[in-house]
Amino acid sequence: MGLPFLNSFSAAAGRGVWHADELGLADAQVVATGHAALDAELPGGGWPVGAMTELLQTAPEAHVWRLLLPALAQAVQARGGPVVLIGAPYEPCGPSLAAQGLPVEALMWVRSDAPASRLWACEQALRCADVSAVLAWLPQARVGELRRLQLAAAQHDVLLFVCRPESAAQGASPARLRLQVESCEADSSQIELRILKRRGPPLAAPVMLPARNERMAALLAAARVRRKLRLQQQGTAAAGEETTSTATTATVVRIDAWKGGPNALDRIAVVA
Repeated sequence: MGLPFLNSFSAAAGRGVWHADELGLADAQVVATGHAALDAELPGGGWPVGAMTELLQTAPEAHVWRLLLPALAQAVQARGGPVVLIGAPYEPCGPSLAAQGLPVEALMWVRSDAPASRLWACEQALRCADVSAVLAWLPQARVGELRRLQLAAAQHDVLLFVCRPESAAQGASPARLRLQVESCEADSSQIELRILKRRGPPLAAPVMLPARNERMAALLAAARVRRKLRLQQQGTAAAGEETTSTATTATVVRIDAWKGGPNALDRIAVVA
């Protein structure tokens, strides 16, 4: 007896099928990236909540804040909890972040060089209901370890960003979204974002973003003008000399200073 004929896809079933040549819809909540050109290329139009987003870079911190600041600020406003930084290579510049909408009081910095301690701290932060987002630098993490973090993020609906070296692009990853972030060789004022993994067709051309937002560029330009005028008044600036100003202070609320009450985060301080 032959098998009964079944119509492979009825009209009703077809409506729920994602085709690989189409940009997929988000199957969970997303947070807008704050960059319209990037939102247009991401499923659901933003960073996935409750899933891992992997950022691959040559330099461990290059362009991370420019890329993630709008979403991190939104997450803090929506959930009211801190953004936990794990293994950040440099101390964040508090005034710069605050000027772009992320208050320094909302930052917790977990300092540890041990890969196992970073992974443990990351998993504990993801399991804490008070946390708005986790940003972790895990250059030595293995696929099984990343899969465990992905599961923790999914269980607790937390924004999770993991920064790894560019060489990791050749390996497998459980991340829902993978981006390669680098400076544009042809134009240093631009950032190139290559989407290596998404629910949708491969992206032929990189997404281009300004390396600095308009407000910060204006603040830096004003600072350069003030500094030049001050040096000219002191008689130390040569005519037409170009000068620059860099931030020399940074303010970070570390995890052992957090006053949010007893919870899983209180234990993370031991890995610092």
